[in-house]
Amino acid sequence: MSIEARNVIGSVLQPCSLDPVTGWHRDGCCRTGAGDHGVHVVCVRVSAAFLEFSKRRGNDLSTPQPDHGFPGLKPGNQWCLCAARWQEAFEAGAAPDVVLEATHESALEFIDLENMKLHAC
Repeated sequence: MSIEARNVIGSVLQPCSLDPVTGWHRDGCCRTGAGDHGVHVVCVRVSAAFLEFSKRRGNDLSTPQPDHGFPGLKPGNQWCLCAARWQEAFEAGAAPDVVLEATHESALEFIDLENMKLHAC
C-alpha cells in the first residue's frame, strides 16, 4: 500500500514546477530522499531579491549550469528550496514566497508554519 506525500497544510502534496523541472528526484515535487542533505522540501516562487540574497550567500541559483542540467532561475520561477536556506532567508528578511500546497510536510521540522504562511502565495 502506497502512502501519498503530504504538504504542510495536511493535504496531498502538489507538484511545485515542471518548467523548470525541480525536486530532489527531478519529478517536479518537493520530496526528499536518501542523499538529500539539503532537504529540498520548500516550494518557493523566487524573486530577484531572493536570487541576489542566495548568490551573496554562496548559492547562485540564477546562473545556468548546463553540465548539471540546471537552466538557472528567473524571478517568478518555482523551485524546491532547501529548508535551511529558506529559514536563513526568512531571518535575514529575504524569504521568497512559499507555495504551501507544494511544500512537503517535513519542512515543519525546520520552519514554523506561521512563518511560511506570512510568505504564502
